[in-house]
Amino acid sequence: MKQPYDIAIIGAGICGLAHALAAAKRGKRCIVIERNLAAVGASIRNFGFITVSGQERGACWQRAKRSRDIWADIAGPAGISITQRSMLVLAQNIETLNVLEAFRNDDMGEDCRLLSRSEMEHYTDLKTSHLKGALLSPHELRVESKDAIPQLTRWLAEHWGVTFLWGTTVHTVEPPHIQTSQGTIHAESVIICPGDDLRTLFPERLSTYSLTRCKLQMMRLASGGIQANTPAIMSDLGVERYRGYHHLPGHSALKRCLQRDKSAALAAGVHLIAVRSADGSQIVGDSHVYMDEPDPFTDAGVDELILTEHDSVFKHTPPVITRWNGCYTSGPSTMVMDRVSDSVRIVLITSGTGASTSFAIAEETLTDLWG
Repeated sequence: MKQPYDIAIIGAGICGLAHALAAAKRGKRCIVIERNLAAVGASIRNFGFITVSGQERGACWQRAKRSRDIWADIAGPAGISITQRSMLVLAQNIETLNVLEAFRNDDMGEDCRLLSRSEMEHYTDLKTSHLKGALLSPHELRVESKDAIPQLTRWLAEHWGVTFLWGTTVHTVEPPHIQTSQGTIHAESVIICPGDDLRTLFPERLSTYSLTRCKLQMMRLASGGIQANTPAIMSDLGVERYRGYHHLPGHSALKRCLQRDKSAALAAGVHLIAVRSADGSQIVGDSHVYMDEPDPFTDAGVDELILTEHDSVFKHTPPVITRWNGCYTSGPSTMVMDRVSDSVRIVLITSGTGASTSFAIAEETLTDLWG
């Protein structure tokens, strides 16, 4: 472990991989250190949905646009399939439609368009008779996370010369020395991307950011319920949840409507996203429960709330073939970059937007670190 590196990145989730790519593009010698034998956390347990429309106004939205462009650029060279493009946000009530109309007229709604109920009949897998309309956003991409993360890792190693050290715990970070369970690593700079681990490295610094953890539930449904030409689907509950809609006229009325009609779903943090995989199956979710120490148990009632929302917009809800939990760090802002020292940064995405914003955040971090 004597080879010196320009930078060591701790954590091989999407945040860590994004920083490795940004460093490699600068010609830096980079090592990624991961305590597990593969990426097994939130980065492979999500939708793989690179979402632009609906991200919080300002920096988060700008980061999502930039990250989407990077995903589009690297997907082909890295062998990553883009399984879906665009997103359809469904309005099941007039309050949602009012917010979507306001969004379309906002600067963030550029290139989005409203679809009438008759235009939506093109999507024959959807129940359109009760819908008031929908917003079609062309900006989104979708990859299969459980495949894309290993493919991106392999490409970084083979094409960019990034070194990966797996199954290795980092004990102390004092550049140029990093003490690990595999010995000392030498690197001039360090970026720590700890995911939802808030206790191993610099816990006293992380404790100042009012962070907690968010547990979510997701499912994969068997094939047969969604057409190949149907975009990623989001329903009314997502318009309430996503911060990019909160500033718009009509949002308060929508929230009151959903509190009246879907209070149980709101209480469980449920909103519907449904995306299609290459084999025709769907990933469907999700829920959001916030606690410092999430339990490992799946709540069948929460899954049923998600499936009920799915059934409200799809003509057919196939059987569940896989269920899982995810967990990510959550906080008041969408991300945290902590300047531990001139040569050390801690970076956390604290809003569940890792796939959507990590590449842009990585560029910002390295600019902050090196100029």
